[in-house]
Amino acid sequence: MAAPKTSSTKTYVLLALMVVFGPVGDVLLSKAMKQSAGPQAWTVPAVSRFFFEAMTRGTVWLGIASLLLFLVCYLVVLSWADYSYVTPASAAGYIVVVLLGHLLLGEPVPPLRWAGVGLLSMGVLLVGGTQPISEKRN
Repeated sequence: MAAPKTSSTKTYVLLALMVVFGPVGDVLLSKAMKQSAGPQAWTVPAVSRFFFEAMTRGTVWLGIASLLLFLVCYLVVLSWADYSYVTPASAAGYIVVVLLGHLLLGEPVPPLRWAGVGLLSMGVLLVGGTQPISEKRN
C-alpha cells in the first residue's frame, strides 16, 4: 500500500517543480529578449547577429536551464502518471506565468485575464483532485 502513496507523492513533487521551472524559464527568456531590439532586418547576417547577441546573455542561459529542468521533470512524471492527468495538472504553470509577468516584468493584467486565471485555477483543482495513475492495463 505504501508504494502507490510514494508514487503519488513523487508525482506531486515533480508537478510542483514543473509549475515552477517552466514559468521561471519563460519569464527569464522574456526578460532577456525584451532587452534586445530584435533583428534589424530579416537577412541571414542580421538574424545571425541577433541570435549571437541573445545567446551571450546570461538571462537567456538561465531561462534555457530552467526550461531543461522543466523538460526533465515532465519526462519523468510522464513515466509515472497518466498523460491525461499530467498535462492538465501542469496547467497551473499558466497561472504562475501571469503572476510572474505581472509581478516581475511589470506587465499589466486586465480583469478579463484575471478571470481566465481564475477559471484555469478551478480546472487545475478539478484535475488535481483525481487519481494521477490509472489502474494498470494488460
